[in-house]
Amino acid sequence: MKEEYHKWYSPTLSKDTEMLVFGHAGYPLVLFPTTSGRYYECKDFKLIESVRWFLEEGLVQIYCPDSINELSWYNKGIHPADRVKNHIWFDEFVLNEIVNPICNEKGLPKVAVAGVSFGGYQAANFAFKHPYKVSHMFSLSGSFDIKSFLDGYYDDNVFFNNPVDFLPGANHPDLWKMKIILGVGEWDICLDSNKQLAKILSDKNIPFWFDERKWAEHDWPIWRQMFPHYLSKI
Repeated sequence: MKEEYHKWYSPTLSKDTEMLVFGHAGYPLVLFPTTSGRYYECKDFKLIESVRWFLEEGLVQIYCPDSINELSWYNKGIHPADRVKNHIWFDEFVLNEIVNPICNEKGLPKVAVAGVSFGGYQAANFAFKHPYKVSHMFSLSGSFDIKSFLDGYYDDNVFFNNPVDFLPGANHPDLWKMKIILGVGEWDICLDSNKQLAKILSDKNIPFWFDERKWAEHDWPIWRQMFPHYLSKI
């Protein structure tokens, strides 16, 4: 299984950033880490190993960028308005320095995105903001309302980065073309959040698969079961 390490100075973030890329060929998927996870987290917790067959067969290529959650949503040392602004920089970084170059390199209009736990929020937020760039969105135990991170602060930037707020009014036609999977465990702490997003999608008649796994909690073992199943849908 091919693995490449990339490090570069990001003009969008004004800092160095790192990324691991797995696989030698295939459909591109951007995989976001959890809350405080780094670019190597999904490798360390064997999520990448769970889909080794897809990678070795050249069916998919997985890009694992670093996050800046410690500078945005989880940065209690700055004003909530600045936390959101920092996330917006990250969103632009993903679009302009990862997704667009991948599309240009592979000659494709779109990529797939996925994420576990808080990475599920990242995947959903990016996909629903940029549906013209995303073909598949796989959320594994994601949560989709970030208002609790902002100490009661709210503005337009919060609205447009909070899927449960902006998605009901979103009408880009590619939303209805996207292949969406919401994966969650029966005993998952994020079950209600997934049910909330599922209702929004249902109300808009956007197709999706709600994959509720019985006797499963919010943890890596169930995500390692989900991920290969979801990649088989690409």
